[in-house]
Amino acid sequence: MRQSSGVRKEQAAQGSADAKSAKDTGGAGDTKGAEGAKGSDGTKDTKGAKNAKKPGGSIPPGGGRSRAARIARWSALGLAVLILGVSAAGYFYYEHLNGNIKKNKLNLGDKQLDRSVANADGQRPLNILLLGSDSRASKANQELGGARDDADRPALADVQMLLHVSADRSNMSVISVPRDTRVTIPKCTDPEDGKVYKETNRQIINTSLANGGPGCTVATWEELTGIPVDHFMMVDFSGVVSMADAVGGVPVCVDANIYDDKSGLRLPKGTHTVKGQQALQWLRTRHGFEDGSDIGRTHAQHIYMNSMVRQLKAGSKLTDPNQLTDLAEAATKALTVDKDLGSVKKLYDLGNDLKRVPSRRITMTTMPWVTDPQDPDAHVIPKPGDADKLFSLVRNDIALDGKDKKKDDKAGASAAPAAPKSDIAITVFNGTGTAVEPPATGRGADIAEFLVKQGFTKATSDSSPRAQADTTITYPKATQRGDALAVAKALGLPDTAVRHSPEVQQMTLTIGGDWRTGTAYPKTQDDETDPSTTPSASTSASASDKPDDGKSGDGSKSGDDGKKDPKKKADDNKAPESSDPLNGDDKSACMKVNPLNRF
Repeated sequence: MRQSSGVRKEQAAQGSADAKSAKDTGGAGDTKGAEGAKGSDGTKDTKGAKNAKKPGGSIPPGGGRSRAARIARWSALGLAVLILGVSAAGYFYYEHLNGNIKKNKLNLGDKQLDRSVANADGQRPLNILLLGSDSRASKANQELGGARDDADRPALADVQMLLHVSADRSNMSVISVPRDTRVTIPKCTDPEDGKVYKETNRQIINTSLANGGPGCTVATWEELTGIPVDHFMMVDFSGVVSMADAVGGVPVCVDANIYDDKSGLRLPKGTHTVKGQQALQWLRTRHGFEDGSDIGRTHAQHIYMNSMVRQLKAGSKLTDPNQLTDLAEAATKALTVDKDLGSVKKLYDLGNDLKRVPSRRITMTTMPWVTDPQDPDAHVIPKPGDADKLFSLVRNDIALDGKDKKKDDKAGASAAPAAPKSDIAITVFNGTGTAVEPPATGRGADIAEFLVKQGFTKATSDSSPRAQADTTITYPKATQRGDALAVAKALGLPDTAVRHSPEVQQMTLTIGGDWRTGTAYPKTQDDETDPSTTPSASTSASASDKPDDGKSGDGSKSGDDGKKDPKKKADDNKAPESSDPLNGDDKSACMKVNPLNRF
């Protein structure tokens, strides 16, 4: 449309310059000149306008102006039709893309955690579960994944990553859980046929997808980590291939020649841009990397994801409109998402949120692990202490790179003195229920009664159901911080449990799964240095009772001699080394090749 408009302007300018042109042409052209044609620099040609008014000008007496008006009206009508046509085409294409997206229920468990608490500015953290399905249901997936005999079996979630975007969108944390991790999979109900899958603690996490769909994997993650999941996004084999092609391939690196006959990946030593089926081979390879276990595969996936994010941020692969269209088609066809994320606009808005995070503030990690005593040759379980800490940092919206600005320091230093205890109103909720444990009976009422005895006579309880891993006190007005700290002190809660959130209507205490008994908050060994490392009840219960054979995710002896040193204290608000943290800007990362898979 812009080109044809330019042609008309050029013709009009030519008509005003030529007073001897044909009558119709002169009428149209010199009307433009009479109004003051714009030159190539955008300024008005006032000289042309003056000349047009002279008797020798090309506007004929009488009908010239009406003819020009008619032409202008028809031009405007034609332009409007074109705009409407393009808008309609855009609308239908938008609806086409929406139709590509498959949607499922977010959580299939009986209990869903409450959403993360908003910060002082009303911003919420965002938690998105990314899943890679090994479905062979389509011919394309059978060609790519092989195992045609598995076409009818339920899909497994062999790739699982939780993306945590901080409330202020300054950083992103990613936690991968190896597919061979034995966990408690809670009771799930299939929304399609109503089939109920009983709770089990004998299966590995990738099988949760077969218990009704991705919503059961979401429920499993919430039970394992205590982190509320806001959305999920799942992609299958063919989706990985098409998206890798759409962005023009992704650079990856191996430190030696590799050939994995299980995945088909074959690469010489060095850096290569993988796309299509080769990208899928990279993401599926396990035997060829490191020790041949699923742990190496998670590390390879982190390298791939970091590299793809850097490319998308640079925009170097998406300058061609055709490539953008290809990416839109590939992304929407590849995705299964929760119903609240099931439109192009919502995905676009989510992409804009993620785009705000600089790559240098992205940290990829793998859940710290130890071998599973029930099946040490095949499975792993969360490593006590380190896994708890990693999950707790994310729950409390603390960046895993250790570069967070200290939260609430200013507010804490300037907090107004607390009001008299008898004037402090606070409502207590029982949030101790989890996916595998019912709420501890009467916790809200018990703690409210205890507070009344301590002089907080306006403390009351509310029986509305909630589910939360960590005990927190939230308050709506900054001037109430002193009051909230006074309540925290009476209960033995750390200052980090006190949070300003304008979203709440009144001061609220939610008793979490980390405090199921007693009237004094349970202390841990790390409380003196960093209370945010307090493990959740659900996580510690699933792992602390397991014997430790000394093998763990960092290759070192698990356990702690109890001694503190300055370096450890400084690292308390940082991902543990056993989680193998990888920074999003690290372009030097290169996968170690398993010696058994070299050529």
